[in-house]
Amino acid sequence: MAPEPIPTNVDQVTPPGRGGRPSLLRIALCAAALAILASSSGLIAQTQDRAIGTWTLNVAKSKYAPGPPPRSLTIKYEAAGRGVRVTTRGEEADGRPIRIEYVANYDGKNWPVTGAPDYDTVVLRVIDASTVEITRKRIGLVVQTVRRVVSKDGNALTTVTTGVDGAGRHVKEVAVFDRQQP
Repeated sequence: MAPEPIPTNVDQVTPPGRGGRPSLLRIALCAAALAILASSSGLIAQTQDRAIGTWTLNVAKSKYAPGPPPRSLTIKYEAAGRGVRVTTRGEEADGRPIRIEYVANYDGKNWPVTGAPDYDTVVLRVIDASTVEITRKRIGLVVQTVRRVVSKDGNALTTVTTGVDGAGRHVKEVAVFDRQQP
């Protein structure tokens, strides 16, 4: 009787999924788990968004360049699906009303904005549970970047805005908001 030939292919020695190469089933399960994790990241971000609530501008603690600051400004953040609904109401220094609204997911995609004179879309990106980066665009071009941070105690929200306004002037604003208690 002739000796058994020595295997030259790994598949002949180790069955798939048993210490050798991973089986197709194992690869498919890992890919499915990663897809679920990636698709739920917006939901995770939304549930951890500490800005949900209503905030009023504290003009005394804020700095607007170029000025002047608005007479009043209130921002309301509401959970909306995998993102947030933002409603901004107030009054400019010259008495004109401020009415800006949008609904956006934390997914890095462009979302339409109504009522903003300087931008027509926003892109939201979560940095951590307290910080969101907002990119404001006009006709597809980035015009402003906003970093929104909620304080550790959850009672203050600060936005730092840099970029240009509709008149082409450089903007550097630090706006401090106080949480309104229900």
